[in-house]
Amino acid sequence: MEPIAENRDGAVRPDHRFPSQTPRMRAVPGQRLSSLPQLAGLDATLKRDTAVVSAVLPFKVNNYVIEELIDWSNIPDDPIFRMTFPHRDMLPSEDFEFIAKLMENQASREELTAAVNEVRAKLNPHPGDQLSNNIPVEDDEPFHGLQHKYRETVLVFPAQGQTCHSYCGYCFRWAQFVGISELKQSVDTPERALQYLGAHREVSDVLITGGDSMIMSTDRLVPYIDPLLSPDMDHIRNIRFGTKALSYWPYRFTTDKDSDDLLRLFERCVQAGRHVAVMAHFSHAQELATDAVRHAIARIQSTGAVIRAQAPIIRFVNDWPEAWSDMWRTMVSLGVVPYYMFVERDTGARGYFEIPLARALEVYQAAVRTVSGLERTARGPVMSAAPGKVCIDGTATVGAEKVFVCRFLQARDPGRVGKPFFARFDEHATWYDHLQPASFETRPWFAATNSRSA
Repeated sequence: MEPIAENRDGAVRPDHRFPSQTPRMRAVPGQRLSSLPQLAGLDATLKRDTAVVSAVLPFKVNNYVIEELIDWSNIPDDPIFRMTFPHRDMLPSEDFEFIAKLMENQASREELTAAVNEVRAKLNPHPGDQLSNNIPVEDDEPFHGLQHKYRETVLVFPAQGQTCHSYCGYCFRWAQFVGISELKQSVDTPERALQYLGAHREVSDVLITGGDSMIMSTDRLVPYIDPLLSPDMDHIRNIRFGTKALSYWPYRFTTDKDSDDLLRLFERCVQAGRHVAVMAHFSHAQELATDAVRHAIARIQSTGAVIRAQAPIIRFVNDWPEAWSDMWRTMVSLGVVPYYMFVERDTGARGYFEIPLARALEVYQAAVRTVSGLERTARGPVMSAAPGKVCIDGTATVGAEKVFVCRFLQARDPGRVGKPFFARFDEHATWYDHLQPASFETRPWFAATNSRSA
């Protein structure tokens, strides 16, 4: 592991291995994507498509994504381009044409905003009952900015972390970024969140999330984290940071002005006996190939923090076995732990990115067969659905019926965790609520959690 450079008095000194590199992030929002020099050759139709889709779904890239990750000789098939740039098929065709016509007719700002919000509402902006079932209630008031999704796990959404260095087109939290206050989850200050965590000693895991927790300055993070290290918070064993920064802005951990302060924060957590997990999102091995990300990974690991990596399986980007086996091998070689292969959630641009569950299972099984035991730690394919995290372990034939063999890895009802259950095999199903119970399945799990079940 790479030590953090110190002076004799213990103060961090700058890392001088890249003395000529002091990168500064330059973000390009969706409205300006078609003006990028790299897209100068776009025809008018593609520019129109970009403008229409980015009026509904949020897009943002930065100079690192543009200059270091995307192979511009492989457009539009480059996987990072597919993830970060709009495509007309990200919207249902009738909604695309509805918004396009308004824009072509130069509709008023008010009329266009109302139409865009109407389309957004149809895209299931908060999947998995995030607002109806996850938000705790204190003194008969909902505690907005927290999600107590599972008994031992609380998610905290600091207001200062509710954006990202760049946006993924498949993001299930896209509603955080569109400027509609009633859709946004955030807590303005840490005091109430810490009070809640202190009062709930069943909670062992805190996830600082967004958006992206690493978009926050270290000074903003410290008030949320340092109190968790006190003796009266000894029930908090694991502190997680949800972030895509390693993929989209690794300089957050190396040359940003407070990167050393951030690493010292990780160190303090580890020294206080807390497990620190940087929950990274790598969707393709291309994101692990730059010197910048490898340097950042080493710096994080030097603090004692562990990096765990997860991503959904998505069409055009990683929906073939080699994409995952190559990525898992690279992760393990760098000391990153493969954690989850998720299924694309039922929100936003799902129609563009989703693949059938049966295909996702085939990809997972084919990939996992070609790697070593150390590289098989990713669980999948997993749906983070309303009742919990549902893993499809395989298929089987029971009697004459072909079924999916499913299992809860995590659940709102802890009694369900680890217990197998069975759904009818459906080659077209893409999400949990498309599944029907097997004919011999007597447990009420589908009926209790699945409004579309028979």
